Amino acid sequence: MATEAGFDPRPPAAPTGRPVPELEPALVERWRSDGAELVDLLALVRVRLGGVAAFRLGPCPTVLVTDPQAVQHVLALQPDRYVKRSHRARLLIGDGVLAATGEAWKRQRRLLQSQFTGTGMRRYEQRIAQAARATAGRWETYARSGQLLDVGREMRSFALDTIWRSLTGHPLDAATEHELNSVATVVAALPTLPADGGDARDAVAGDLARIDAVAHHAIEAARGAHGPDGPGLLHILLGAAAERPEYTDRLIRDELITLLVAGHETTATTLTWLYLLLDRHPAAREQALAAGAPGSAERRRAVQALVHETLRLYPSAWILPRYATEADTLAGYAVEAGSDVVVCPYLTHRDPELWPDPEHFDPRRFTSPDGRPTHPGSYLPFGIGPRACLGLQFALRESTVLLEHLLPAHTLTFHSVPTKAAYSITVRPDGPTPASLV
Repeated sequence: MATEAGFDPRPPAAPTGRPVPELEPALVERWRSDGAELVDLLALVRVRLGGVAAFRLGPCPTVLVTDPQAVQHVLALQPDRYVKRSHRARLLIGDGVLAATGEAWKRQRRLLQSQFTGTGMRRYEQRIAQAARATAGRWETYARSGQLLDVGREMRSFALDTIWRSLTGHPLDAATEHELNSVATVVAALPTLPADGGDARDAVAGDLARIDAVAHHAIEAARGAHGPDGPGLLHILLGAAAERPEYTDRLIRDELITLLVAGHETTATTLTWLYLLLDRHPAAREQALAAGAPGSAERRRAVQALVHETLRLYPSAWILPRYATEADTLAGYAVEAGSDVVVCPYLTHRDPELWPDPEHFDPRRFTSPDGRPTHPGSYLPFGIGPRACLGLQFALRESTVLLEHLLPAHTLTFHSVPTKAAYSITVRPDGPTPASLV
């Protein structure tokens, strides 16, 4: 029991259960010497030791969690025991809801939650459709002229236009889009930035200044009037500021940038991967279009399956770091208080015991009755539990609407494709994606 001062003089409880198996140091050193990606080390840990295992990059071990039941335990059943300590993008998103913790996070999430429910989503249906039609119009122009397009850039433009309309009530203009390219620049730079926070900020200071200027202009414009499509999410934040002193201009800026990053980076990446996968598996497009008439529930379900299978292979949140605040027993293993814990949806989604032939792109997993495992910890492209991504339904809706416009009208011919993936906040194709339309 804690004393009146809040200090518990007793030592923390020792965890019960078996010791977590740990990868041999020699294999970690071999990984270091090879210069491989972190995901390669994590895959080695899972293959050798199973769904709850440890590896050591410093003095203390990190526990890797890929077993579905253990995933659910960490993220959904014991979220107060396994907490977020920081976010890799904090220098960009500040104290926005993705990086916030404790009571501040609960207040911020509660405010935004209602905007992304089924009822809340109806407010943004028209804006999603407008952004999709604008992209479809550009693609018609490309097809007539024979002009090359970059698929990744096109998907980023669509997703950024969609979230900008939803935030401000305005379509995205060319000047704002140009300035907001700095968001993608900072996100791509995050894995290589200096460990020191000040040095990291200095390295991307120019991009952060451009992002701040766009945010400041949007906030001031929203104070003056609604956009042509009516109020957006930014107006919800400004309304909160009138009643809640914690919603300073800085926090509103942080939430705005958080929603921009979360609302376009993941969707753009998913759609780019989807088109790269369809290039290798063209029959999947034909099967989706043959599932039903345009606008039918059957076709929509088949198109959504394309998105889900892409998210299985390239989940929006490929890695979810946590910190154990208390000792715990996880799937029979003892996890000590203070342990770093890493949940890896990317590896869970590629576990052959859960997903037969896991490297193969097969959207029928999400349309066949027994096509996918039913345990909630088996498929979590946006996380699960109280910290799951708020924008799940938004992302699925905008992706589906765009594909319903583009898939029947065009096929793509890629002139080159990236040869590898880059593992940052998202798993993105590491290179340009030039293509022509047929």
